[in-house]
Amino acid sequence: MMMLCGAAAVPALAQEGRLYAGGLFGISALSADGQSVVMPPTAEVSLYRPENGAALNAFVGLHVHRFFSVQANYVGNGNDLTLLSSVAAPAGGGFSEQERSSAQHAFVADGLLYFRSLESGVRPYLSTGLAVLRFSSTEASRTLVQGLPAPANDISATRVGVRVAVGIDLAMAGGWSFRYSFSETISSNPISDRLMPRGERVLMNFQNLWGVVRRF
Repeated sequence: MMMLCGAAAVPALAQEGRLYAGGLFGISALSADGQSVVMPPTAEVSLYRPENGAALNAFVGLHVHRFFSVQANYVGNGNDLTLLSSVAAPAGGGFSEQERSSAQHAFVADGLLYFRSLESGVRPYLSTGLAVLRFSSTEASRTLVQGLPAPANDISATRVGVRVAVGIDLAMAGGWSFRYSFSETISSNPISDRLMPRGERVLMNFQNLWGVVRRF
């Protein structure tokens, strides 16, 4: 009889507090890119350098199993950029350097696989999902031009990406948990498209995030 009661209690516990929501704050780091094309007597070089910026992740989710959850996210971050293009040729060379701010907004659908059950106080997880991202940089703060045009003020694109993350939930009192997450989102690169010569790498957005989760 006691064994039957214990077996029934586990599913009942898993059903409680299945819905959750939370918010994370932290740091975003974008990947850099560059390109060089040498065709003597001409040489062309381009690159962009991103700075670390602030990031926000707000989410709601559902524990569909003791070891698996689905989650919907809004993720936003802002990063300053410096773009540089240069050409050297016998007939005359040139360069352009431009500093600008940028913002990226993403809506992400994730699946989270936990390594410990829903009743555990310490729950590390892996997650992956698809993201719809909007990148925009609409105003340059500084532009230096010498014989080579700089990108126009507007750099924007909407695209689809893949997000992967590792993290851990640490249970606190009253249905609250502390969450740490490290994520990487990979997508096509609207910044590299505006370099001269054009860059080749995808855009990777790395985020270290800390915050809280509340179960309902």
